[in-house]
Amino acid sequence: MIRNATIADSQVIADIYNGYIRDTSITFEETLVDAQIIGSRISKVVDQLNLPWIVYEDEGQIIGYAYASQWKERSAYRYSVEVTVYLVPEQLGKGIGRKLYDELFLRLKQLNIHCALAVITLPNEASVRLHEKLGMKKVAVFPEVGLKFGKWHDVGYWHIIL
Repeated sequence: MIRNATIADSQVIADIYNGYIRDTSITFEETLVDAQIIGSRISKVVDQLNLPWIVYEDEGQIIGYAYASQWKERSAYRYSVEVTVYLVPEQLGKGIGRKLYDELFLRLKQLNIHCALAVITLPNEASVRLHEKLGMKKVAVFPEVGLKFGKWHDVGYWHIIL
């Protein structure tokens, strides 16, 4: 089941995200987050920006989430968003990321969002494959722009007109 995220989901979302912070370079955050930080982020996305933040539940357990966030602050960018999806590692490769993105894109279209951008730390074949299955196209790669775990990482940008 896919539903809107709530502040009450903040701890579970933080737990999912912290695994990526702690163990991977998929996110460039380096400090673990708590429920209060995630709650603040959900509020900003949903209440201030009027964009969707959704979760995927299976038998009452949140196993993934996706959201859209502001691309840039200048007003001309208001119809463009950055999209993000995270799953518990045991659920990767089961089509849940695709389901979350399909729902997210549907909601973004209803909000008259024109394009979505995904930012992917490279290499990440699974994420590239997911985004390209959604019809997203690689539009840029920025070499060695992020340093995490003592290693420089490239970042790629994928784009789709909704």
